[in-house]
Amino acid sequence: MGIIGWIILGLIAGAIAKAILPGNQGGGWVITLVLGVVGALLGGFIGSQLFGVGLEGFFDITTWLLAIGGAILVLLIYGLVTRGSRSAR
Repeated sequence: MGIIGWIILGLIAGAIAKAILPGNQGGGWVITLVLGVVGALLGGFIGSQLFGVGLEGFFDITTWLLAIGGAILVLLIYGLVTRGSRSAR
């Protein structure tokens, strides 16, 4: 999968992860893109280490499930890290 495929996969996986998680996570579409791509990579790594499957092709359901799962995990971690940095105004 090329760089454009990773960007599209990351953006969609990050958007789906934001829709699945309750609450108000900060960040715009750039943060969503970055977290989605990092989540896709993390999901692929975890999937290959634990289950022996990785990120195969763009239209493979396993790729999407791993990418969305990884994006949810990264978004949870991002929310925990940035929780204290939001100030009440």
